Amino acid sequence: MKKQKVMILAVLATLLWGSAYPFIKIGYEWFQIAADDLGSKFLFAGIRFVMAGLMVLGFTARKRTKDCVPPTGMLGRLALLGVMQTTIQYIFFYVGLANTTGAKSAIINSFTAFFPIILAPLFFRDDRLTVRKGLGCLIGLAGIVIINLDGSGLGGFKLTGEGFALFAAMAQSLASIYSKKLAKYMNVMTITGYQLTIGGILLVLAGILSKGSLAFTWQGIILLVYMAALSAVAFTVWTYLLSHNPVSTISIYNLLIPVFGTLLSGIFLRENIMTWGHLISILLVCAGIVLVNRKQKE
Repeated sequence: MKKQKVMILAVLATLLWGSAYPFIKIGYEWFQIAADDLGSKFLFAGIRFVMAGLMVLGFTARKRTKDCVPPTGMLGRLALLGVMQTTIQYIFFYVGLANTTGAKSAIINSFTAFFPIILAPLFFRDDRLTVRKGLGCLIGLAGIVIINLDGSGLGGFKLTGEGFALFAAMAQSLASIYSKKLAKYMNVMTITGYQLTIGGILLVLAGILSKGSLAFTWQGIILLVYMAALSAVAFTVWTYLLSHNPVSTISIYNLLIPVFGTLLSGIFLRENIMTWGHLISILLVCAGIVLVNRKQKE
């Protein structure tokens, strides 16, 4: 796949995920979800992902009906991917976020860019860990740290806070590798549709068991549909990229998600983003991505 195409699609996916940051905050307000109401957050996320999965499967059925039926013996693997990439990741993420600061959570979540680069060589011979990739990760991490520094400090560790955020990042990283493995056997849209639907259903169940509830309004429903479409496109593009490229080449773009999230929050939520720290952060993240994807000289 051409490098320019990879870059455009990866930036598109991370831009869509980054745009979810401000819209999730808006959604919490419109659906009357309190900051400490984990059950309602599970329910909100679960409905969003079920809708996204059904959108992908519906589009797939219209394009090629037989692709909606996974190959024999693959449904269990798709369910496992859905549990890792959607259910476990988001349960740990939301619980972790409720027990730590937003800055710490964002920094730890950026490890979704680094863990796959470290783990990929264990699963794919052509995806080696090099000094150049390691340096690119460190530079990118520096950018994420800078964009989240607010003077509140980054010290301390709590299992249900920073620990759960770390588990969420690990689940997402393993899911990236596993989805690339599954892409050898089936259409990427089939993978995306089933993992979102199955993982989303389990999140909805977690929300119901946690006594979550949502205050539905027309504007809230429209927002939910938009966010579902956003997830459908972003996850499909990401799975497609992973199926055609080394995991390390794609995963490093995850560093752009908090950057886009910060910038778009400034636009939609009128948060202050015009700082030197944000500019330096963007430059460091971009430098890290370029370094990881730079071809080794023969």
